[in-house]
Amino acid sequence: MKLTTSIILGGLLCSTMFACKVKEKESLPIIGTWELVSAETIEKDTSFSTFNSKVKMIKIINPSHFAFLSHPIAKQDSAITFIAGGGEYTLVDSVYTENLEYFVDKNWENNKFSFVVKIQNDTLMQKGVEKLEKLGIDRIIVEKYIRVKIK
Repeated sequence: MKLTTSIILGGLLCSTMFACKVKEKESLPIIGTWELVSAETIEKDTSFSTFNSKVKMIKIINPSHFAFLSHPIAKQDSAITFIAGGGEYTLVDSVYTENLEYFVDKNWENNKFSFVVKIQNDTLMQKGVEKLEKLGIDRIIVEKYIRVKIK
């Protein structure tokens, strides 16, 4: 009887500890939906804006995954393509690392991209390196997002 009680109590303790960990991550300020409002790329010594006002992009972050979606705002802008990607992420202190598991361009999949993030009020800033040797990509990106308000 004591063994059964110990197993049950041990199981409850483990369940409680796991529930606390999940709860802790769910309350992180990074969780939510974010709309891109500015983007800059730095390659070698050159810095340029990559933000396109004709495109709307959002990033959705839940406790375990991220996803981003981008599409033209106007229906007649068919030259602008739909872009989407996502996967799991980690967040350790201010280092946010995306493991890109899904993307419209398969050459980008299964790569990790790390960013330093800063959240101030309803603004998320992220800065990090996009490096894909096989595609010749090695650049720093700086992005600014605003939290999307629930309607």
